[in-house]
Amino acid sequence: MRYLGLDLGSRTLGIATSDITGVIASSYGVIRHQEEYSRLIKEVISLVDQLKIDAIVLGFPKNMNNSIGPKGELSLKFKKDLEKVLSIPVYLQDERLSTMSATNMLIQADVSRKNRKKVVDSVAATIILQTFLDKEKNK
Repeated sequence: MRYLGLDLGSRTLGIATSDITGVIASSYGVIRHQEEYSRLIKEVISLVDQLKIDAIVLGFPKNMNNSIGPKGELSLKFKKDLEKVLSIPVYLQDERLSTMSATNMLIQADVSRKNRKKVVDSVAATIILQTFLDKEKNK
């Protein structure tokens, strides 16, 4: 089973993919946008077709007290919009601190600030997807 991991931000969509066995997540890239969510939906549909994706894992940003704020509401709406046009499952994965973890990983790898900005969302999507895959493996 092949998964697509997504980290939806206000200006970027971080993307990760799993291997065909659904065990290992890898960074795929970033799509920049200006809150053009209908365009993003079309691009995700294209990726699903092109990469033969079986399911999507979308980062679900919750507040530290487990409440859902505006960014969480945006992810819920994006999930619904994807489900309207795709016939594959779309799972939500708690993404609290994933961007911070991604940033720390990149700092430890001595990636420059300029280059970190280019890839941090894709690395965050990879962390979100790998967390989901590990959770599924342990079920």
